[in-house]
Amino acid sequence: MRKIKASSSYLKNQTRKNLAKASFCFLIIFAGLTAVAFRVLSTLQVGLLEQAGLILLVVPLIGFYFYLRKYRIYSGGLQGEKQVVKLLGSTLSDDYYLINDLYLKDGAGDIDHVVLAPSGVFVLETKNWNGIINCVGDQWQREGKRNFNASPSRQVKRNVAKIKQILDNAPHLSSSGVWVEGIVVITNKHATLQLNNPTVPVLKLPQLPNYLTNHGSQRRFSREQLEAIGREIAKQKA
Repeated sequence: MRKIKASSSYLKNQTRKNLAKASFCFLIIFAGLTAVAFRVLSTLQVGLLEQAGLILLVVPLIGFYFYLRKYRIYSGGLQGEKQVVKLLGSTLSDDYYLINDLYLKDGAGDIDHVVLAPSGVFVLETKNWNGIINCVGDQWQREGKRNFNASPSRQVKRNVAKIKQILDNAPHLSSSGVWVEGIVVITNKHATLQLNNPTVPVLKLPQLPNYLTNHGSQRRFSREQLEAIGREIAKQKA
């Protein structure tokens, strides 16, 4: 598999940013608790000042929890994307091209992966979710969670529409009739899928290479055509 460099490092940047913010909140909490403990040990009593100090630590404590949670989400997503790159790189031939972490211009969003295959273009939305995952149509829920997760199938369909628009607006590609399909890929090996009429293909990671090699349009695209498609898509990165 060949790679077309268009990575925006969006997930990596978000992972680092939220880790830094969580660490900063932790340092404030640690410094605050140390100061309160020192004062209590010095006076052998907990006065209004000490109580006020503890109350003020609620703000960085909330911030620590918030940013740590976001860090774990982005870190998990980054790990899942790395698994996709590793698997496809070891299983697909050089007739396939891969664009990773494509952040589009004008804030149009982040696309995890775009695979350019001899049979067409596949847009991948990866989720590193574990546990039992229920999908009914476009509605998603992880068992034990009260609220539905943001729908990855709706997200990947929006990304497919963006890629189609990019290709349709390219004068040298608009008449080529490029097949574009969206796929949701669950990368966590501890996930169990319960699917009921999903609106897009939903695959576990090990199923992905076989799907990419056996689905798509009847038309075959040459390497030159795929490279032209790849260049057009990569030009749209922010």
